[in-house]
Amino acid sequence: MSRYDRMASRGTRLLNRYTAWKARKQPAATGFVSQPEPRTIGSFARGRQLVAGNLLLAGYLVESNTTGLWDVDAPDFAFEAERQGCTWLDDLAAVGDIKARHKAQHWVWGWIDEFGNGTGPGWSPDLTGRRVIRWINHALFLLSGQDKPASDAFYRSLSQQTWFLSQRWKGASPGLPRFEALTGLIYAGLALKGCEELADPAVRALAQDCETQINADGGLPTRNPEELLDVFTLLTWAAAALHEAGRSVPREHHAALDRIAPTLRALRHSDGGLARFHGGGRGQEGWLDHALAASHVPARAIDGLAMGFARLSARRTSVIVDATVPPVSKASYNAHASTLAFELTSGRRPLIVNCGAGENFGLEWRRAGRATPSHSALCVEGHSSARLAQPQKGTGHEFLIESPTEVPIERDDLDDGYRFQGAHDGYARDFGVTVARALELSVDGRMVSGEDMLLALDGAAKKRFDKALDSGGLQGIGYDLRFHLHPDVDAALDLGGAAVSMALKSGEIWVFRHDGQCDLKLETSVYLEKTRLKPRQSLQIVLSGRAIQYATQIRWTLSKAQETAVAVRDLARDEPMAYEE
Repeated sequence: MSRYDRMASRGTRLLNRYTAWKARKQPAATGFVSQPEPRTIGSFARGRQLVAGNLLLAGYLVESNTTGLWDVDAPDFAFEAERQGCTWLDDLAAVGDIKARHKAQHWVWGWIDEFGNGTGPGWSPDLTGRRVIRWINHALFLLSGQDKPASDAFYRSLSQQTWFLSQRWKGASPGLPRFEALTGLIYAGLALKGCEELADPAVRALAQDCETQINADGGLPTRNPEELLDVFTLLTWAAAALHEAGRSVPREHHAALDRIAPTLRALRHSDGGLARFHGGGRGQEGWLDHALAASHVPARAIDGLAMGFARLSARRTSVIVDATVPPVSKASYNAHASTLAFELTSGRRPLIVNCGAGENFGLEWRRAGRATPSHSALCVEGHSSARLAQPQKGTGHEFLIESPTEVPIERDDLDDGYRFQGAHDGYARDFGVTVARALELSVDGRMVSGEDMLLALDGAAKKRFDKALDSGGLQGIGYDLRFHLHPDVDAALDLGGAAVSMALKSGEIWVFRHDGQCDLKLETSVYLEKTRLKPRQSLQIVLSGRAIQYATQIRWTLSKAQETAVAVRDLARDEPMAYEE
Protein backbone atom coordinates (compact mmCIF):
# COMPACT_ATOMS: atom_id res chain seq x y z
CA MET A 1 0.00 0.00 0.00
CA SER A 2 1.13 3.56 -0.59
CA ARG A 3 2.14 6.05 2.06
CA TYR A 4 -1.19 7.85 1.63
CA ASP A 5 -2.92 5.06 3.55
CA ARG A 6 -1.94 6.89 6.73
CA MET A 7 -5.24 8.75 6.41
CA ALA A 8 -7.24 5.53 6.22
CA SER A 9 -8.80 5.50 9.70
CA ARG A 10 -12.42 6.53 9.91
CA GLY A 11 -11.78 8.93 12.80
CA THR A 12 -9.16 10.84 10.85
CA ARG A 13 -11.40 11.13 7.81
CA LEU A 14 -14.27 12.46 9.87
CA LEU A 15 -12.07 15.02 11.61
CA ASN A 16 -10.63 16.17 8.28
CA ARG A 17 -14.13 16.49 6.84
CA TYR A 18 -15.44 18.46 9.83
CA THR A 19 -12.47 20.85 9.73
CA ALA A 20 -12.86 21.31 5.97
CA TRP A 21 -16.56 22.09 6.48
CA LYS A 22 -15.69 24.75 9.08
CA ALA A 23 -13.14 26.24 6.69
CA ARG A 24 -15.99 27.38 4.42
CA LYS A 25 -16.94 30.01 6.99
CA GLN A 26 -13.50 31.65 7.08
CA PRO A 27 -12.96 35.02 5.37
CA ALA A 28 -11.53 34.84 1.87
CA ALA A 29 -8.19 36.34 0.87
CA THR A 30 -8.38 39.28 -1.51
CA GLY A 31 -5.22 38.53 -3.45
CA PHE A 32 -1.51 37.84 -3.18
CA VAL A 33 0.94 39.87 -1.14
CA SER A 34 3.35 39.72 -4.08
CA GLN A 35 3.41 38.07 -7.47
CA PRO A 36 4.01 34.30 -7.01
CA GLU A 37 7.01 32.78 -8.80
CA PRO A 38 6.74 29.11 -9.86
CA ARG A 39 9.36 26.85 -8.29
CA THR A 40 8.06 23.41 -9.16
CA ILE A 41 9.43 21.73 -12.29
CA GLY A 42 7.13 19.76 -14.56
CA SER A 43 7.61 17.48 -17.53
CA PHE A 44 6.86 18.92 -20.96
CA ALA A 45 6.30 15.40 -22.35
CA ARG A 46 3.79 14.47 -19.64
CA GLY A 47 2.09 17.82 -20.09
CA ARG A 48 1.63 17.19 -23.80
CA GLN A 49 0.10 13.81 -23.01
CA LEU A 50 -2.34 15.43 -20.57
CA VAL A 51 -3.35 18.01 -23.17
CA ALA A 52 -3.92 15.18 -25.65
CA GLY A 53 -6.30 13.49 -23.18
CA ASN A 54 -3.99 10.75 -21.86
CA LEU A 55 -4.28 10.77 -18.07
CA LEU A 56 -1.35 8.75 -16.72
CA LEU A 57 -1.48 8.86 -12.93
CA ALA A 58 0.03 6.35 -10.49
CA GLY A 59 0.58 3.81 -13.24
CA TYR A 60 -2.98 3.96 -14.61
CA LEU A 61 -3.90 5.38 -18.02
CA VAL A 62 -7.26 6.94 -18.84
CA GLU A 63 -7.60 8.03 -22.46
CA SER A 64 -10.23 10.67 -23.14
CA ASN A 65 -9.96 14.12 -24.65
CA THR A 66 -13.33 15.21 -23.34
CA THR A 67 -13.76 13.51 -19.95
CA GLY A 68 -12.98 15.81 -17.03
CA LEU A 69 -10.34 14.77 -14.52
CA TRP A 70 -12.90 14.52 -11.73
CA ASP A 71 -15.34 12.44 -13.80
CA VAL A 72 -12.96 9.46 -13.81
CA ASP A 73 -13.50 6.70 -11.26
CA ALA A 74 -10.20 6.32 -9.41
CA PRO A 75 -8.93 2.71 -9.64
CA ASP A 76 -7.09 3.00 -6.32
CA PHE A 77 -6.09 5.55 -3.71
CA ALA A 78 -2.67 6.21 -5.25
CA PHE A 79 -4.43 7.45 -8.41
CA GLU A 80 -6.81 9.54 -6.30
CA ALA A 81 -3.97 11.02 -4.26
CA GLU A 82 -2.00 12.00 -7.35
CA ARG A 83 -4.87 13.87 -8.97
CA GLN A 84 -5.97 15.47 -5.67
CA GLY A 85 -2.42 16.71 -5.03
CA CYS A 86 -2.49 18.60 -8.36
CA THR A 87 1.13 17.83 -9.28
CA TRP A 88 -0.16 17.53 -12.85
CA LEU A 89 -0.29 21.34 -12.81
CA ASP A 90 3.52 21.35 -13.03
CA ASP A 91 3.34 19.37 -16.27
CA LEU A 92 0.62 21.50 -17.85
CA ALA A 93 2.51 24.67 -16.90
CA ALA A 94 5.65 23.20 -18.50
CA VAL A 95 3.73 23.17 -21.80
CA GLY A 96 2.34 26.62 -21.11
CA ASP A 97 0.28 27.15 -24.26
CA ILE A 98 -3.37 28.13 -24.39
CA LYS A 99 -4.64 24.54 -24.61
CA ALA A 100 -2.64 23.54 -21.55
CA ARG A 101 -3.87 26.60 -19.64
CA HIS A 102 -7.51 25.94 -20.51
CA LYS A 103 -7.18 22.33 -19.36
CA ALA A 104 -5.50 23.41 -16.11
CA GLN A 105 -8.22 25.99 -15.46
CA HIS A 106 -10.96 23.49 -16.25
CA TRP A 107 -9.53 20.96 -13.80
CA VAL A 108 -8.75 23.43 -10.98
CA TRP A 109 -12.14 25.11 -11.05
CA GLY A 110 -13.64 21.65 -11.46
CA TRP A 111 -12.01 20.73 -8.15
CA ILE A 112 -13.48 23.84 -6.54
CA ASP A 113 -16.96 22.92 -7.78
CA GLU A 114 -16.65 19.27 -6.80
CA PHE A 115 -14.70 19.39 -3.53
CA GLY A 116 -14.53 23.03 -2.46
CA ASN A 117 -17.37 22.43 0.00
CA GLY A 118 -15.04 20.33 2.19
CA THR A 119 -15.82 16.86 0.87
CA GLY A 120 -13.67 14.27 -0.87
CA PRO A 121 -10.42 12.41 -0.16
CA GLY A 122 -8.26 15.42 -0.99
CA TRP A 123 -8.92 17.03 2.37
CA SER A 124 -5.94 15.53 4.17
CA PRO A 125 -3.08 17.68 5.47
CA ASP A 126 -0.38 16.35 3.12
CA LEU A 127 -2.50 16.43 -0.04
CA THR A 128 -3.86 19.88 0.82
CA GLY A 129 -0.33 21.18 1.37
CA ARG A 130 0.81 19.73 -1.96
CA ARG A 131 -2.21 21.17 -3.77
CA VAL A 132 -1.87 24.65 -2.23
CA ILE A 133 1.79 24.86 -3.25
CA ARG A 134 0.89 24.11 -6.90
CA TRP A 135 -2.04 26.50 -6.98
CA ILE A 136 0.13 29.34 -5.68
CA ASN A 137 3.12 28.45 -7.86
CA HIS A 138 1.00 28.55 -11.01
CA ALA A 139 -1.49 31.22 -9.96
CA LEU A 140 -0.63 33.59 -12.82
CA PHE A 141 -0.93 30.73 -15.30
CA LEU A 142 -4.33 29.79 -13.83
CA LEU A 143 -5.80 33.27 -13.38
CA SER A 144 -4.90 34.50 -16.86
CA GLY A 145 -8.10 35.48 -18.68
CA GLN A 146 -10.40 34.62 -15.75
CA ASP A 147 -13.22 36.94 -14.74
CA LYS A 148 -13.76 38.32 -11.22
CA PRO A 149 -16.21 35.62 -10.01
CA ALA A 150 -13.74 32.90 -11.03
CA SER A 151 -10.84 34.74 -9.38
CA ASP A 152 -12.87 35.23 -6.20
CA ALA A 153 -13.69 31.52 -6.11
CA PHE A 154 -9.99 30.71 -6.51
CA TYR A 155 -8.90 32.95 -3.64
CA ARG A 156 -11.78 31.79 -1.47
CA SER A 157 -10.81 28.15 -1.97
CA LEU A 158 -7.14 28.87 -1.27
CA SER A 159 -8.12 30.64 1.95
CA GLN A 160 -10.27 27.71 3.05
CA GLN A 161 -7.49 25.24 2.38
CA THR A 162 -4.97 27.42 4.22
CA TRP A 163 -7.19 27.61 7.29
CA PHE A 164 -7.72 23.84 7.10
CA LEU A 165 -3.94 23.35 7.13
CA SER A 166 -3.58 25.65 10.14
CA GLN A 167 -5.99 23.42 12.06
CA ARG A 168 -4.98 19.97 10.81
CA TRP A 169 -1.25 19.95 10.03
CA LYS A 170 -0.64 18.04 13.25
CA GLY A 171 -2.77 15.22 11.84
CA ALA A 172 -0.17 14.55 9.13
CA SER A 173 2.17 11.66 9.85
CA PRO A 174 5.73 12.63 10.77
CA GLY A 175 8.06 12.67 7.81
CA LEU A 176 7.21 13.70 4.25
CA PRO A 177 3.41 14.16 4.85
CA ARG A 178 4.08 16.58 7.75
CA PHE A 179 6.68 18.49 5.73
CA GLU A 180 4.20 18.83 2.84
CA ALA A 181 1.46 20.15 5.13
CA LEU A 182 3.70 22.67 6.90
CA THR A 183 5.37 23.91 3.72
CA GLY A 184 1.96 24.42 2.12
CA LEU A 185 0.81 26.38 5.16
CA ILE A 186 3.94 28.58 5.14
CA TYR A 187 3.60 29.13 1.41
CA ALA A 188 -0.03 30.19 1.66
CA GLY A 189 0.36 32.17 4.85
CA LEU A 190 3.13 34.29 3.36
CA ALA A 191 1.52 34.65 -0.08
CA LEU A 192 -2.15 35.41 0.66
CA LYS A 193 -3.38 38.74 2.00
CA GLY A 194 -5.06 38.26 5.34
CA CYS A 195 -3.41 34.91 6.13
CA GLU A 196 -0.04 36.19 7.39
CA GLU A 197 -0.65 35.27 11.03
CA LEU A 198 -1.09 31.60 10.07
CA ALA A 199 2.53 31.29 8.88
CA ASP A 200 4.32 31.90 12.20
CA PRO A 201 3.21 28.69 14.00
CA ALA A 202 4.02 26.69 10.87
CA VAL A 203 7.54 28.15 10.67
CA ARG A 204 8.20 27.13 14.27
CA ALA A 205 6.70 23.67 13.75
CA LEU A 206 8.74 23.10 10.58
CA ALA A 207 11.92 24.05 12.43
CA GLN A 208 11.10 21.55 15.16
CA ASP A 209 10.44 18.79 12.64
CA CYS A 210 13.74 19.59 10.92
CA GLU A 211 15.47 18.89 14.21
CA THR A 212 13.57 15.72 15.10
CA GLN A 213 12.83 14.09 11.72
CA ILE A 214 16.15 14.65 9.92
CA ASN A 215 18.87 12.39 11.30
CA ALA A 216 22.29 13.64 12.33
CA ASP A 217 23.67 12.24 9.06
CA GLY A 218 21.07 14.07 6.98
CA GLY A 219 18.78 11.11 6.36
CA LEU A 220 15.23 9.92 7.03
CA PRO A 221 14.18 6.83 8.99
CA THR A 222 12.67 5.36 5.80
CA ARG A 223 16.08 5.47 4.04
CA ASN A 224 14.26 6.29 0.79
CA PRO A 225 16.53 8.55 -1.32
CA GLU A 226 13.69 9.94 -3.43
CA GLU A 227 11.67 10.78 -0.32
CA LEU A 228 14.71 12.59 1.09
CA LEU A 229 14.88 14.63 -2.12
CA ASP A 230 11.17 15.51 -1.76
CA VAL A 231 11.74 16.72 1.82
CA PHE A 232 14.84 18.67 0.82
CA THR A 233 12.95 20.32 -2.03
CA LEU A 234 10.13 21.36 0.29
CA LEU A 235 12.62 22.85 2.76
CA THR A 236 14.31 24.87 0.01
CA TRP A 237 10.92 26.18 -1.14
CA ALA A 238 9.95 27.18 2.40
CA ALA A 239 13.31 28.89 2.94
CA ALA A 240 12.95 30.82 -0.34
CA ALA A 241 9.43 31.93 0.60
CA LEU A 242 10.67 33.20 3.96
CA HIS A 243 13.56 35.09 2.36
CA GLU A 244 11.26 36.73 -0.19
CA ALA A 245 8.91 37.80 2.61
CA GLY A 246 11.82 39.44 4.43
CA ARG A 247 11.79 36.89 7.22
CA SER A 248 14.67 34.93 8.67
CA VAL A 249 14.96 31.16 8.29
CA PRO A 250 15.19 29.38 11.67
CA ARG A 251 18.55 27.90 12.62
CA GLU A 252 17.14 24.36 12.72
CA HIS A 253 15.80 24.77 9.18
CA HIS A 254 19.19 25.92 7.89
CA ALA A 255 20.96 23.11 9.75
CA ALA A 256 18.68 20.48 8.17
CA LEU A 257 19.50 21.76 4.68
CA ASP A 258 23.21 21.66 5.53
CA ARG A 259 22.89 18.02 6.67
CA ILE A 260 20.74 16.77 3.78
CA ALA A 261 22.63 18.30 0.83
CA PRO A 262 25.85 16.22 1.13
CA THR A 263 23.79 13.08 1.71
CA LEU A 264 21.86 13.63 -1.51
CA ARG A 265 25.08 14.30 -3.37
CA ALA A 266 26.44 10.96 -2.15
CA LEU A 267 23.24 9.19 -3.26
CA ARG A 268 23.42 10.67 -6.76
CA HIS A 269 24.70 8.47 -9.57
CA SER A 270 26.98 9.79 -12.30
CA ASP A 271 23.94 10.27 -14.59
CA GLY A 272 22.29 12.65 -12.12
CA GLY A 273 19.64 10.16 -10.95
CA LEU A 274 19.23 8.91 -7.39
CA ALA A 275 19.97 5.38 -6.27
CA ARG A 276 16.70 3.40 -6.31
CA PHE A 277 16.31 1.81 -2.88
CA HIS A 278 13.55 1.27 -0.31
CA GLY A 279 10.66 2.33 -2.50
CA GLY A 280 12.33 5.33 -4.11
CA GLY A 281 12.86 6.08 -7.77
CA ARG A 282 15.46 8.14 -9.60
CA GLY A 283 13.72 11.42 -8.75
CA GLN A 284 12.05 13.77 -11.19
CA GLU A 285 14.46 15.04 -13.80
CA GLY A 286 16.04 18.32 -12.85
CA TRP A 287 14.69 18.45 -9.31
CA LEU A 288 17.89 17.43 -7.54
CA ASP A 289 20.06 19.92 -9.42
CA HIS A 290 17.50 22.68 -8.90
CA ALA A 291 17.09 21.95 -5.18
CA LEU A 292 20.84 21.80 -4.54
CA ALA A 293 21.36 25.08 -6.37
CA ALA A 294 18.47 26.74 -4.52
CA SER A 295 19.75 25.58 -1.12
CA HIS A 296 23.10 27.40 -1.54
CA VAL A 297 24.75 24.65 0.51
CA PRO A 298 28.38 24.28 -0.64
CA ALA A 299 29.56 20.85 -1.71
CA ARG A 300 31.62 18.93 0.82
CA ALA A 301 32.82 15.38 1.25
CA ILE A 302 30.79 13.11 3.52
CA ASP A 303 32.54 10.87 6.02
CA GLY A 304 31.23 7.33 6.36
CA LEU A 305 27.82 6.27 5.13
CA ALA A 306 25.15 8.51 3.61
CA MET A 307 21.80 7.49 5.13
CA GLY A 308 23.21 3.96 5.38
CA PHE A 309 24.59 3.82 1.81
CA ALA A 310 28.22 3.54 0.75
CA ARG A 311 29.47 5.24 -2.39
CA LEU A 312 32.42 4.36 -4.62
CA SER A 313 33.09 6.64 -7.57
CA ALA A 314 35.88 7.16 -10.05
CA ARG A 315 35.80 9.23 -13.21
CA ARG A 316 32.46 8.47 -14.90
CA THR A 317 31.56 5.40 -12.82
CA SER A 318 29.48 5.40 -9.64
CA VAL A 319 28.68 2.45 -7.37
CA ILE A 320 26.16 2.84 -4.53
CA VAL A 321 25.70 0.04 -1.97
CA ASP A 322 22.99 -0.48 0.65
CA ALA A 323 25.34 -0.85 3.60
CA THR A 324 23.21 -1.09 6.73
CA VAL A 325 20.10 -2.77 8.12
CA PRO A 326 16.71 -2.06 6.49
CA PRO A 327 14.40 0.50 8.08
CA VAL A 328 12.54 -0.89 11.07
CA SER A 329 9.14 -0.50 12.74
CA LYS A 330 6.83 2.10 11.16
CA ALA A 331 9.54 3.22 8.74
CA SER A 332 9.75 -0.28 7.21
CA TYR A 333 6.31 -0.52 5.58
CA ASN A 334 7.93 0.34 2.26
CA ALA A 335 11.43 -1.00 2.99
CA HIS A 336 13.19 -3.55 0.79
CA ALA A 337 15.33 -6.56 1.72
CA SER A 338 18.28 -5.03 -0.11
CA THR A 339 21.19 -5.18 2.33
CA LEU A 340 24.53 -5.26 0.41
CA ALA A 341 22.76 -4.82 -2.95
CA PHE A 342 24.45 -2.32 -5.27
CA GLU A 343 23.81 -0.23 -8.37
CA LEU A 344 26.38 0.83 -10.97
CA THR A 345 26.11 3.67 -13.48
CA SER A 346 28.64 4.52 -16.19
CA GLY A 347 28.42 8.13 -17.32
CA ARG A 348 24.82 8.80 -18.26
CA ARG A 349 23.92 5.10 -18.58
CA PRO A 350 22.73 2.87 -15.71
CA LEU A 351 24.20 -0.63 -16.00
CA ILE A 352 23.52 -2.62 -12.80
CA VAL A 353 20.23 -1.72 -11.11
CA ASN A 354 17.61 -2.95 -8.67
CA CYS A 355 14.17 -3.86 -10.03
CA GLY A 356 12.58 -0.97 -8.13
CA ALA A 357 9.29 -0.33 -6.35
CA GLY A 358 6.26 -2.05 -7.85
CA GLU A 359 3.43 -0.49 -5.86
CA ASN A 360 1.89 1.12 -8.96
CA PHE A 361 1.44 -2.32 -10.53
CA GLY A 362 -0.46 -4.00 -7.69
CA LEU A 363 0.19 -5.83 -4.43
CA GLU A 364 2.02 -8.78 -5.96
CA TRP A 365 4.46 -6.57 -7.85
CA ARG A 366 4.98 -4.50 -4.73
CA ARG A 367 5.87 -7.58 -2.69
CA ALA A 368 8.10 -8.93 -5.45
CA GLY A 369 9.99 -5.65 -5.76
CA ARG A 370 10.78 -5.68 -2.04
CA ALA A 371 12.33 -9.17 -2.07
CA THR A 372 16.07 -9.83 -2.17
CA PRO A 373 15.94 -11.60 -5.58
CA SER A 374 14.77 -8.28 -7.08
CA HIS A 375 18.06 -6.66 -6.10
CA SER A 376 21.63 -7.04 -7.32
CA ALA A 377 22.68 -9.13 -4.36
CA LEU A 378 23.23 -12.70 -3.20
CA CYS A 379 20.21 -14.66 -1.99
CA VAL A 380 20.07 -18.11 -0.38
CA GLU A 381 17.59 -20.76 -1.50
CA GLY A 382 15.41 -18.07 -3.07
CA HIS A 383 14.72 -16.51 0.34
CA SER A 384 14.89 -12.83 1.21
CA SER A 385 17.34 -11.55 3.79
CA ALA A 386 14.34 -10.02 5.57
CA ARG A 387 10.80 -11.33 5.88
CA LEU A 388 7.50 -9.47 5.48
CA ALA A 389 5.09 -9.57 8.39
CA GLN A 390 1.36 -9.98 7.83
CA PRO A 391 -0.32 -6.73 6.75
CA GLN A 392 -1.30 -4.51 9.64
CA LYS A 393 -5.05 -4.63 10.10
CA GLY A 394 -6.87 -1.73 8.50
CA THR A 395 -3.84 -0.30 6.71
CA GLY A 396 -2.34 -3.00 4.53
CA HIS A 397 1.14 -2.01 5.74
CA GLU A 398 3.62 -4.89 5.68
CA PHE A 399 6.62 -4.30 7.90
CA LEU A 400 9.96 -6.06 7.51
CA ILE A 401 10.81 -8.49 10.31
CA GLU A 402 13.67 -10.88 10.96
CA SER A 403 15.93 -8.65 8.89
CA PRO A 404 19.70 -8.36 9.30
CA THR A 405 20.64 -7.04 12.73
CA GLU A 406 24.34 -6.46 12.15
CA VAL A 407 26.05 -5.04 9.06
CA PRO A 408 29.76 -4.43 9.74
CA ILE A 409 31.40 -2.50 6.90
CA GLU A 410 34.75 -1.04 5.91
CA ARG A 411 35.57 1.44 3.17
CA ASP A 412 39.16 2.10 2.12
CA ASP A 413 40.93 4.29 -0.39
CA LEU A 414 43.60 2.23 -2.13
CA ASP A 415 46.55 3.30 -4.26
CA ASP A 416 44.81 2.00 -7.37
CA GLY A 417 41.15 2.41 -6.45
CA TYR A 418 38.49 2.22 -3.77
CA ARG A 419 37.22 -0.72 -1.75
CA PHE A 420 34.03 -1.56 0.13
CA GLN A 421 33.60 -4.58 2.40
CA GLY A 422 30.46 -5.54 4.27
CA ALA A 423 28.57 -8.47 5.75
CA HIS A 424 25.10 -9.23 7.14
CA ASP A 425 23.45 -11.96 9.20
CA GLY A 426 20.10 -12.06 7.41
CA TYR A 427 20.43 -15.78 6.63
CA ALA A 428 22.11 -16.85 9.87
CA ARG A 429 18.94 -17.98 11.63
CA ASP A 430 17.74 -20.36 8.91
CA PHE A 431 20.99 -21.44 7.25
CA GLY A 432 23.79 -20.56 9.67
CA VAL A 433 25.61 -18.43 7.08
CA THR A 434 26.84 -14.86 7.09
CA VAL A 435 26.78 -13.15 3.69
CA ALA A 436 29.82 -11.02 2.92
CA ARG A 437 30.58 -8.81 -0.06
CA ALA A 438 33.74 -7.01 -1.18
CA LEU A 439 33.76 -4.52 -4.07
CA GLU A 440 36.77 -2.74 -5.56
CA LEU A 441 36.49 0.06 -8.11
CA SER A 442 39.62 0.93 -10.07
CA VAL A 443 40.87 4.48 -9.97
CA ASP A 444 40.00 4.99 -13.65
CA GLY A 445 36.44 3.67 -13.16
CA ARG A 446 36.86 0.96 -15.79
CA MET A 447 36.89 -2.14 -13.55
CA VAL A 448 34.81 -3.43 -10.66
CA SER A 449 36.13 -6.55 -8.90
CA GLY A 450 33.73 -8.38 -6.62
CA GLU A 451 33.82 -11.21 -4.14
CA ASP A 452 30.70 -12.61 -2.49
CA MET A 453 30.95 -15.14 0.32
CA LEU A 454 28.80 -17.49 2.40
CA LEU A 455 30.47 -18.13 5.76
CA ALA A 456 29.56 -20.26 8.80
CA LEU A 457 31.65 -18.41 11.34
CA ASP A 458 31.34 -20.20 14.68
CA GLY A 459 30.23 -23.46 16.25
CA ALA A 460 26.56 -22.52 16.55
CA ALA A 461 26.49 -21.29 12.95
CA LYS A 462 28.13 -24.47 11.72
CA LYS A 463 25.51 -26.58 13.50
CA ARG A 464 22.72 -24.63 11.77
CA PHE A 465 24.55 -24.94 8.46
CA ASP A 466 24.90 -28.74 8.91
CA LYS A 467 21.22 -29.00 9.79
CA ALA A 468 20.22 -27.08 6.66
CA LEU A 469 22.61 -29.24 4.64
CA ASP A 470 21.10 -32.43 6.03
CA SER A 471 17.55 -31.29 5.33
CA GLY A 472 18.53 -30.88 1.66
CA GLY A 473 19.89 -34.38 1.35
CA LEU A 474 23.53 -33.19 1.47
CA GLN A 475 23.09 -31.62 -1.96
CA GLY A 476 24.29 -28.28 -0.67
CA ILE A 477 22.55 -25.01 0.12
CA GLY A 478 21.53 -23.26 -3.08
CA TYR A 479 22.40 -19.66 -3.76
CA ASP A 480 21.93 -17.20 -6.59
CA LEU A 481 24.02 -14.09 -7.16
CA ARG A 482 21.99 -11.67 -9.29
CA PHE A 483 22.99 -8.63 -11.32
CA HIS A 484 19.90 -6.92 -12.74
CA LEU A 485 20.56 -4.93 -15.90
CA HIS A 486 18.88 -1.71 -17.00
CA PRO A 487 16.38 -2.28 -19.85
CA ASP A 488 18.52 -0.20 -22.23
CA VAL A 489 21.46 -2.60 -21.82
CA ASP A 490 21.86 -5.09 -24.67
CA ALA A 491 23.45 -8.23 -23.15
CA ALA A 492 24.52 -11.56 -24.59
CA LEU A 493 26.40 -14.64 -23.41
CA ASP A 494 29.75 -14.97 -25.07
CA LEU A 495 30.66 -18.17 -26.88
CA GLY A 496 31.13 -20.95 -24.37
CA GLY A 497 29.01 -19.18 -21.77
CA ALA A 498 31.99 -18.03 -19.73
CA ALA A 499 31.21 -14.30 -19.87
CA VAL A 500 28.47 -11.77 -20.63
CA SER A 501 29.06 -8.76 -22.85
CA MET A 502 26.85 -5.73 -22.30
CA ALA A 503 26.43 -2.89 -24.76
CA LEU A 504 25.20 0.48 -23.51
CA LYS A 505 23.46 2.97 -25.75
CA SER A 506 26.39 5.30 -25.23
CA GLY A 507 28.52 2.85 -27.21
CA GLU A 508 30.38 1.46 -24.20
CA ILE A 509 30.92 -2.28 -23.95
CA TRP A 510 31.20 -3.87 -20.50
CA VAL A 511 32.10 -7.51 -19.89
CA PHE A 512 31.13 -9.66 -16.90
CA ARG A 513 33.37 -12.60 -15.98
CA HIS A 514 33.54 -14.97 -13.00
CA ASP A 515 35.89 -17.52 -11.51
CA GLY A 516 34.15 -20.54 -13.02
CA GLN A 517 32.87 -21.97 -9.73
CA CYS A 518 29.20 -21.29 -10.56
CA ASP A 519 26.72 -21.72 -13.38
CA LEU A 520 26.36 -18.53 -15.40
CA LYS A 521 22.97 -17.72 -16.93
CA LEU A 522 21.33 -14.75 -18.59
CA GLU A 523 17.66 -14.61 -17.54
CA THR A 524 14.75 -12.24 -17.95
CA SER A 525 14.07 -9.59 -15.34
CA VAL A 526 11.87 -6.50 -14.93
CA TYR A 527 12.46 -2.83 -14.34
CA LEU A 528 9.72 -1.15 -12.29
CA GLU A 529 9.15 2.56 -12.90
CA LYS A 530 6.40 4.63 -11.32
CA THR A 531 5.75 6.61 -14.48
CA ARG A 532 5.16 3.53 -16.67
CA LEU A 533 1.93 1.66 -17.37
CA LYS A 534 3.55 -1.74 -16.89
CA PRO A 535 6.91 -3.22 -15.90
CA ARG A 536 9.67 -3.01 -18.50
CA GLN A 537 11.29 -6.24 -19.52
CA SER A 538 15.02 -6.46 -18.92
CA LEU A 539 17.74 -9.03 -18.31
CA GLN A 540 19.72 -10.25 -15.34
CA ILE A 541 23.01 -12.08 -14.94
CA VAL A 542 22.67 -14.99 -12.50
CA LEU A 543 25.49 -16.99 -10.93
CA SER A 544 24.08 -20.13 -9.30
CA GLY A 545 25.72 -22.73 -7.15
CA ARG A 546 25.44 -24.80 -3.98
CA ALA A 547 27.35 -24.28 -0.76
CA ILE A 548 28.62 -27.53 0.77
CA GLN A 549 31.45 -26.14 2.90
CA TYR A 550 31.61 -23.65 5.73
CA ALA A 551 33.19 -21.07 3.41
CA THR A 552 32.03 -20.47 -0.17
CA GLN A 553 33.53 -17.73 -2.34
CA ILE A 554 32.32 -16.34 -5.67
CA ARG A 555 34.66 -13.98 -7.52
CA TRP A 556 33.63 -11.87 -10.48
CA THR A 557 34.59 -8.77 -12.45
CA LEU A 558 32.85 -6.07 -14.45
CA SER A 559 35.21 -4.36 -16.86
CA LYS A 560 34.82 -1.75 -19.56
CA ALA A 561 36.11 -3.37 -22.73
CA GLN A 562 35.45 -0.71 -25.34
CA GLU A 563 34.46 2.91 -25.89
CA THR A 564 33.21 3.87 -29.33
CA ALA A 565 33.05 7.33 -30.83
CA VAL A 566 29.49 7.60 -29.50
CA ALA A 567 30.78 7.01 -25.97
CA VAL A 568 33.42 9.69 -26.41
CA ARG A 569 30.72 12.17 -27.38
CA ASP A 570 28.69 11.04 -24.35
CA LEU A 571 31.74 11.73 -22.20
CA ALA A 572 31.94 15.26 -23.55
CA ARG A 573 28.30 15.81 -22.60
CA ASP A 574 28.99 14.40 -19.12
CA GLU A 575 31.66 16.93 -18.27
CA PRO A 576 29.29 19.67 -17.05
CA MET A 577 27.70 17.13 -14.72
CA ALA A 578 30.95 16.34 -12.89
CA TYR A 579 29.91 16.34 -9.28
CA GLU A 580 31.85 17.13 -6.12
CA GLU A 581 32.59 14.16 -3.90
